[in-house]
Amino acid sequence: MTSSRPAPHGGGSRASSPGLAVAAVARRLGVAPATLRTWDRRYGLGPSARTAGSHRRYTPEDVARLLVMRRLTLEGVAPVDAAKAALEAGVEELEEATEDAAAGTEPDEEDDAERDAERAAPAPDGDVPRRAHLRALPGGGEGASSAPGHVPGGSASGRVSAVVDAALAYDQAGCDDLLAIPAQGDPAAWWTEIAEPAWQRVAQRTVLAGPGAVPEVVLATAALRALRDFTEAFERAMVAGGAPPANHPSRMRKIVLIFAAPDEVVPLSAHALAAALTAKGATARIVTGPASTHRSLELVTMVRPAALVLATAQRRPDLDLIHAVHDGFAELPIIVSLRRDDAASELPLAATVQRVRSFTAMLHEALAVVT
Repeated sequence: MTSSRPAPHGGGSRASSPGLAVAAVARRLGVAPATLRTWDRRYGLGPSARTAGSHRRYTPEDVARLLVMRRLTLEGVAPVDAAKAALEAGVEELEEATEDAAAGTEPDEEDDAERDAERAAPAPDGDVPRRAHLRALPGGGEGASSAPGHVPGGSASGRVSAVVDAALAYDQAGCDDLLAIPAQGDPAAWWTEIAEPAWQRVAQRTVLAGPGAVPEVVLATAALRALRDFTEAFERAMVAGGAPPANHPSRMRKIVLIFAAPDEVVPLSAHALAAALTAKGATARIVTGPASTHRSLELVTMVRPAALVLATAQRRPDLDLIHAVHDGFAELPIIVSLRRDDAASELPLAATVQRVRSFTAMLHEALAVVT
């Protein structure tokens, strides 16, 4: 890190700025106000200025640190590490974050590889690569992984290849064994490092198959079984340790309601998210089967979730549900997983509707609302 956190009002016009309220900052960052309050409470990334009425306000420097935090979490950095980087960022990093936000240069999946290569390349005259320290963060924080050994059973790439081979060979038992999640495993790491890459590779293969032989069905069956077995074992251990059962009213007060895209036949990412939330102590339910907009609104009214998530692997999903729920429940935090910027432009423009690009960011944002 280039320097420790400067004084909140250091330098120039920042000292005289009246500051911004949480709602205004939330709109600028594209996050829910609840997320900002969580970052303040957990990591100290809160407003540092006060008005005459003792109301706390975000200074430009506070906003710049939040921009660093936001960018890193979208790139998959664990929140605890992203917060540390944001708090320790120097003047140059904060100015760069502000300039990037003003220019609308959010990270996009199409240029991830190019950007990472640029940051890893040696800089001229031995200088430190531009913003490299923001990516070279230590592991061990919440949600952190240490590939490849983070997923038990050998290297992640080796397991992905083995899962793909088993699915293409219609080896259900082999696929089940390879995708099983151990009792102390992490469903989020399992999904991002093993199951999702295998699912994508199988979906890209053209296969000559006999009747009843569908590689995607073999893989989906194994993945859903793994998630179900892990969640059931986790819940049994929780209850044995004295926690209330999953359907107890105390655990249903802050529930995450997860929808898939209307025409997504096998919403594996939605199931993976529910298991990952369960492993973090949260309560989640997935809406399965046909759900019209009217029926979806009825479910939201009945369940009264703390947050709603649209978890999908589709590039341009139907967003009618999001618009309908936001119109009917304007204060409900809504998190939508969209990797394409052109698809995100169709979302409602509201502080409570948040777009994320990755599974990791989707999980972190849901946890920020309910924990």
